[in-house]
Amino acid sequence: MHHALDLTDFAVIYSPAFLTHDTGHFHPENAGRLTAIVAALEQAPWATHLDWREPTPLKQRPDVDTLIAQLHNPRYVTALREIAHTGGGHIDGDTVVSEESYAVARLAVSAWLDGVDYVLETGHSVFVLARPPGHHAVRDRGMGFCLFANAAIAAHYALEQPGIDRVAILDWDVHHGNGTQALVEGNAAIAYCSLHQTPAYPGTGQSSETGFHGNVLNLPMAPGSNRADYQGQFEQRVIPFLKAFSPDLLIVSAGYDANAADPLANINLHPKDYGLFTQQCLTVTDKILFGLEGGYDYEALSQSVLATIAARLGV
Repeated sequence: MHHALDLTDFAVIYSPAFLTHDTGHFHPENAGRLTAIVAALEQAPWATHLDWREPTPLKQRPDVDTLIAQLHNPRYVTALREIAHTGGGHIDGDTVVSEESYAVARLAVSAWLDGVDYVLETGHSVFVLARPPGHHAVRDRGMGFCLFANAAIAAHYALEQPGIDRVAILDWDVHHGNGTQALVEGNAAIAYCSLHQTPAYPGTGQSSETGFHGNVLNLPMAPGSNRADYQGQFEQRVIPFLKAFSPDLLIVSAGYDANAADPLANINLHPKDYGLFTQQCLTVTDKILFGLEGGYDYEALSQSVLATIAARLGV
């Protein structure tokens, strides 16, 4: 007997398995990011309204590998599997693979796909609390802490579902999602919008990059930009772009490294600002998949996730 979904319940897709992608104690993208978020969510005043869900196990989701192979070069996928199988290593200067990473990266994709399914089944939003992140992963390689292009894979998967004709991706991570853009800009049914610090890693995302169908909007933000700067961009550019595209699903690449406290960037946002951005997104659609990308200061990261979910709960 299923209980009726309480409208104030909010689903979070998470597994402790995501902690086993071991990047080393001093790597910024480490398991402590998730444990900090989980601890904060469990202590939130509305913790009882969270519906914790495990991602579908890989054995039960054979389409994960098919979908990864559609967007990533099978040679890269094989190489990644081999690196993990032989104990791990670096695939670039800052992207680490451990023994469990190949399985965990595929489970992260499964979680993002589950997020799509949940939103389409319920009409409610969901938070996918997974790692490794994905928005820098390009067709032939992982980079920038990312192994597989979670958001891009989820968008392509969503388009295969009945009733989904258009999917938009909003990337508010402080770094440009070069991988996501490269993997979706050729598809007129997917829109991509990114606000990101410029100059910064990975050096892509100029405003002149508009996709093959006018389906990409890049909004470079100067170091030191704050809530007012972002608010102006949301009101004048982001929301009009998303509304004009009229997506059946909105995927948010939810990175929280634009916080003033974050060690890897120089944008001056604060956790509560993400509640504001979330409210703006809800004017476009209620069907939002929030998926974790960056964010490396534990306190700012966890409070930002709380602000995002609280805005959706209306508390």
